[in-house]
Amino acid sequence: MFQQTKLPRWKGFNLMGMFTSKSPGHFEEEDFQMMADWGFNFVRLPLTYRLWIDDEDEYKINESKLEPLDEAVRWGEKYGIHVNISFHRGPGYSVNGEFKERFCLWTDPEALDCFIYHWTTVAKRYKGEKLSDVSYNLLNEPAGVSPEQHERVMRATIRAIHEVDPGRTIILDGLNYGNIPMPELGDLGADNVAQACRAYVPIGVSHYRASWVDEHSDFPYPTWPDGRAKNEIWSLERLKNHYNAWAGMAEAMGVGVICGEGGPNNTVPHEIALRWMEDYLDILKSCNIGYAQWNLKGGFGILDTYRKDVDYVDYKGHKLDKKMLDLLQKY
Repeated sequence: MFQQTKLPRWKGFNLMGMFTSKSPGHFEEEDFQMMADWGFNFVRLPLTYRLWIDDEDEYKINESKLEPLDEAVRWGEKYGIHVNISFHRGPGYSVNGEFKERFCLWTDPEALDCFIYHWTTVAKRYKGEKLSDVSYNLLNEPAGVSPEQHERVMRATIRAIHEVDPGRTIILDGLNYGNIPMPELGDLGADNVAQACRAYVPIGVSHYRASWVDEHSDFPYPTWPDGRAKNEIWSLERLKNHYNAWAGMAEAMGVGVICGEGGPNNTVPHEIALRWMEDYLDILKSCNIGYAQWNLKGGFGILDTYRKDVDYVDYKGHKLDKKMLDLLQKY
């Protein structure tokens, strides 16, 4: 197996405090404390920009609404956890259907200007943070865009951020929802620009009966190995080849790689979920690729997951999936 060596092998979770307009709008210190107690050192914060604008005007940034993010950065520093600030929804694009953006990031110059405006606002706010403490993930899971359109947007935004805060680590999600590596951007590895894959393949396992994924609602009962994705079967060997392609690009081009999201929905039978997770976690470790489970609390996580086939352990007022925690700690 090839290996990436540009990024530390961070391990942690996604936290959902500012994920959508319906999110609480803040984070909780106990999440950072628990992660640190368990030996994790990374948190990804998926954000929607609509939480810090006024009057639904994309250009009216109210920086006081970013103070909960300041708290998360402080807690990361306090507990030794690297904080990755990620736009789950940026001006002009999101995989989340909660809102319809009025312009398109990939084709509308105004959307790109607005996207850069929001990112440079963030960059100015956190430029004093240690480079080892805070990084940026520009946009969650780009899809429906050509490599050329995507590259134009990412290069322009990276250039603007690095003019404000030179050297800051920036992570780009792969194309097709984070599943396709981007060698066309490999030269940016020299400027601390890394790439992020996902651990959702095969989707017939990870998203079995996920309520928001209509096209997969009729998937057969999941199995692993040999899990289904549409009309394809994913073997263990195919899974190894999938991640080895990311690691191969990393090794050949000097690009860092992390798995920014992954895990099984709570509708996946627990035994099968753990079997599949152990295989992809083992492969990621072999490639020296870190990971961030989606999520800590909730359907893809280890706390308060509402699974019906788990013997939970009480932990600080939460229901803990100890078997899944043990598995993550192992890798």
